[in-house]
Amino acid sequence: MIFLPHIILLLHLTSALLSPAAAFSVSLSLILIYILNLCCLHIMPYRDKNQAASRLKIMNGGRRIFRLCFWGILAQPFLYIFKFHRYALFNLSGSGMFYILFDGALTALFFYGLILNGCIRILLTCRSLGVWKRILIIFFLWMPVVHLFCAKYLSKRAAIEYSAEVCRFENRKERDGSMVCATKYPLIMLHGIGFRDLCYFNYWGRIPKELAENGAVVYYGHQQAWGTIENNADIIRRNIRKILEENHCGKVNIIAHSKGGLDARYLISGLHMEDYVASLTTISTPHRGSELLNILNKLPDSIYRFIASGFDRTFKRLGDPCPDCYHASKQLSSGFCQEFNAKYPDSPKVYYQSYASYVKHTFGDNLLSIPNLLMFFAGASKNDGLVTVDSAKWGNFKKTFVSSGRRGISHGDMIDLKREDYKGFDVIEAYVQIVAELKDMGL
Repeated sequence: MIFLPHIILLLHLTSALLSPAAAFSVSLSLILIYILNLCCLHIMPYRDKNQAASRLKIMNGGRRIFRLCFWGILAQPFLYIFKFHRYALFNLSGSGMFYILFDGALTALFFYGLILNGCIRILLTCRSLGVWKRILIIFFLWMPVVHLFCAKYLSKRAAIEYSAEVCRFENRKERDGSMVCATKYPLIMLHGIGFRDLCYFNYWGRIPKELAENGAVVYYGHQQAWGTIENNADIIRRNIRKILEENHCGKVNIIAHSKGGLDARYLISGLHMEDYVASLTTISTPHRGSELLNILNKLPDSIYRFIASGFDRTFKRLGDPCPDCYHASKQLSSGFCQEFNAKYPDSPKVYYQSYASYVKHTFGDNLLSIPNLLMFFAGASKNDGLVTVDSAKWGNFKKTFVSSGRRGISHGDMIDLKREDYKGFDVIEAYVQIVAELKDMGL
């Protein structure tokens, strides 16, 4: 990577320093070496010893190309000093300067082509890149110098995804046949506010598939996106009865995200379903309300109702039988949750546990930057963009999830909303461990 790009200058020096016959033989060898190494760098830049999928090996090949280019480019200034020294030492003809300039242009093209190859590899194989990010990167990729920043970002995304996927592969290999998520009772997963259980876009991302592959029996609540706690709990109750009948079992384990946790608690204590629920695991649930709703409640009621009616009309077209955005959202305020907690205490027949997360700075998750900023100014420092860590604590509080990077883990990250991997945090593995612990408890 230091001398390979300089084929033109090497050929020129060969012709200047050797006899014609020797120069021809050496030049032919140099050209063959150049072509073979260039093909090798573009097609197979390294041998991956990890038992990873071909997609991951191609993607990681892009990272290896970037690394080689980095050290190669870093060495070029020192090499060009050496070139000019040799130019003076051998007293080459005036055309020597032309060859040096031509060689510099070819060297730049050499590294540009390699970086372009690495970027294309990652763009085609990295699953965590969204559509808009791909479009922006493709747009800027053809601009010299700017493409270096694209390469840096792509390398970072590829490194995180590769590390996570290889780790998952090793975990699957280690757990092969152990059925660590085969709980005694089936799982029912409850979504949060503003979403529905759709066939083609799973609210829970890659999580349910991994749980099922490890032995879990997974169902969904199919409650409304903007239904009140009472209406949603009634829908979940009917679905649980179907699940119990289908699986010939007496109980279910509930995993609920956000408002789904409040729906589940009302189901257990308000609709007296405690005999049919073995455990309730809440993820980022605003048990003590969301500070964001306290802020939104300061809006004039007429404006709040107008906005809510727009959501109601939209989600009625999407299948919600009776959406009620106004009252459903108001049920996430601190005042309502305080009354709710007093009125519907936990049942001693059900095992309750909870998890939380938080983002480390306002731009930790671009989708929730504004809510996070509003909550920060309201005094809610540790929050995931919608719910504070303290509000998410309920029952047996197990853990606060946070990445080792600068980003943190947001409200959406806890359900694999973006299908992205983050440094120091694997949301899929986190859920596998949660369900595995339920199995170990005999649930």
